[in-house]
Amino acid sequence: MNIQMLVLICSYILGIIANMIILPYLKKVKAGQVVRDDGPKSHLKKAGTPTMGGIAILISSLVMLAIAAFYYPMIGLVAIPFVGFGLIGMIDDIKKLKKSNTDGLSPIKKIILLFFVSSLFIILYLIVLNLGTDTLMPFLKQHILLSTGTFVIFTMFILIGTSNAINLTDGLDGLATGIVIIIMGFFTVIAIKNNNQEMVIFGSTIIGTCSAFLLFNIQPAKMFLGDTGSLALGGAIASIAIILKMPMYLGVIALIPVIETISVALQVIYFKLTKGKRLFKMAPYHHHLELSGLKENTIVIIFWGITAALCILAYFI
Repeated sequence: MNIQMLVLICSYILGIIANMIILPYLKKVKAGQVVRDDGPKSHLKKAGTPTMGGIAILISSLVMLAIAAFYYPMIGLVAIPFVGFGLIGMIDDIKKLKKSNTDGLSPIKKIILLFFVSSLFIILYLIVLNLGTDTLMPFLKQHILLSTGTFVIFTMFILIGTSNAINLTDGLDGLATGIVIIIMGFFTVIAIKNNNQEMVIFGSTIIGTCSAFLLFNIQPAKMFLGDTGSLALGGAIASIAIILKMPMYLGVIALIPVIETISVALQVIYFKLTKGKRLFKMAPYHHHLELSGLKENTIVIIFWGITAALCILAYFI
């Protein structure tokens, strides 16, 4: 059995065990989801469903990654945004639960914390490990060398932007989890092709633990990722993309999270410019589609399919 299959199976089993332990605990402490009052009416029944399920992904992944890090130290670097962003998300989730509303960390505080973790990753990447500032361009299939300043700003944007994009995508049962599995599958295949064993192990670990979580997150969801899970997984995607020198590819394979993020920005801008009018029925865009009549499962399957197709396209460009 090759290493990626071994890691994938072990991560999946650890994920199942972690989910079976975490779910009853979240129910016991009444860590129930707070649903937006202005959201789709079909979501009101989701109120009270345990959130912060991303803890199970973090714990089960960390067990595998801690073992692997003894043999492949590079895994420690790629795990920094995964763990750091997850802890920030956990603080955010806990604040929301205490307030019994959707107001967690203030945007400023959240950005500062994400900036701090991202800075740690970038310092280790550039100064300690000296991994270079080149990046692979899609379509051109060649590396371009960025100045250090440009690389730092660009990498910071990728880390914080991707984490928030996955966070915004996490609004339907199984949507964000499935998209993360597909995107991680793409990067793991690339890592196998490049014989990058550390990233093969990291990618396989995330795929395994997310696949286990998906069993509990698919409609009707028994628990949700919460910011704990969505921010952590966004950090994981961004960091593996950066280490594989392929952050530019996120513009292709992560098109759905990009659209979700743009829809929120456009909604806010349009609302302010028109003094109260809305461009979409609701943002992020998946809620607009729901309110337009598409069923939740249909949207999830379509978005999964689009992401898979884009990953296949990206492999050949």
